[in-house]
Amino acid sequence: MSLVGRLEDLSLSDIFQILSVGKKTGTLLISSDEGNAFVVFKGGLIVKAETSTLGGSIGSDLLRKNMVKEQLLAMAVEVKKKLPSKSIAEILLDLGCVSRELLDKITKKRIEKVVYHLLLMNHGDFKFELDNLDPGGIEGVEDTGWEVSKGISAEYLLMEGARVHDERMQKENLEGISEEEGADVWEDGWGGSAQAPERKDISALKSLTHELRFPNSTSEITLLILRFASDIFQRGVLFMVGEDELTGLGQFGLEIERADERIRETVLRFGKSPFLKGIVERGQSHKGRFERDSITETLVKELGGGWPLEVILFPVITEGKVVALLYCDNALSGDPFSETEGLEIFISQAGLALEKSLLQRKLLEMQKAVPKVPPPEI
Repeated sequence: MSLVGRLEDLSLSDIFQILSVGKKTGTLLISSDEGNAFVVFKGGLIVKAETSTLGGSIGSDLLRKNMVKEQLLAMAVEVKKKLPSKSIAEILLDLGCVSRELLDKITKKRIEKVVYHLLLMNHGDFKFELDNLDPGGIEGVEDTGWEVSKGISAEYLLMEGARVHDERMQKENLEGISEEEGADVWEDGWGGSAQAPERKDISALKSLTHELRFPNSTSEITLLILRFASDIFQRGVLFMVGEDELTGLGQFGLEIERADERIRETVLRFGKSPFLKGIVERGQSHKGRFERDSITETLVKELGGGWPLEVILFPVITEGKVVALLYCDNALSGDPFSETEGLEIFISQAGLALEKSLLQRKLLEMQKAVPKVPPPEI
């Protein structure tokens, strides 16, 4: 597979989704005036990433969070001088200063920060080297030397990066107040301690509605739905609705192996579930008890964990027909649901956006089908 081009023509989020859906293994190299970077994929999951625009290293991250002593880190740096092929992370592990679990945790956080910085890039060159897992030789970028053991979903990183960006933009919009006052307002909510914090669903509705007005594709619309829901619920799955079956499109928050891949492989015959069939036929959201039957039991088994205390399901309606179904729960902690009116409004708008996207596609197909008539001879 050859994937080479410019970020002006193909955005990083699109590249990530192509490599994720294709379950590709290799290294994505990015070169820009803003800096260089690499992202290593294994089976469509991200296991390592670094950029020259992000200061520090895994060692400095561990030191800053008081997870390793300064003397031990200095010792690891001295060892690396004698063993240059070894990374700081590997040396700290060999010295017994850190565990694999801790290195996985700190590396995951660093990958999240790297991807966030990369998402801000809108120009530069990219190249994906298939089956090459050695990102060495990139100017200004030092290999972290550690891969997360399970890999991270590209979709999850895109949602987290977008969420962080939205929060940062909201902070920057707090103009006309001092830095200290701005921190207080952000900490306590938009109105400070004298005013109740803005609800999560309303805040997310404000930040994502503009993006929904100009989506680049139907896949971007589904990604926006998952992003919104992930701000309110602990986990969720978006299904495409067919004649008699639900097919997994995407997820967030699932603590299972190969979560994205398994969800896309999930197909549920909802026609055999009176509960799910009723929701699809009525086109109305459901909040409350999850009724047991063979199909809902199969779904809960796929999601992992015990039976949820309550669930919420939102149909996505296009042209008067349910085309998708969003399932959400807080089964990981059992916390009660917060307000969801903002999400319901957003899903209604998402249905209209999908309708517009489908209409544009039909018009293009019709234009291609119309035979070209030569101009009359004069």
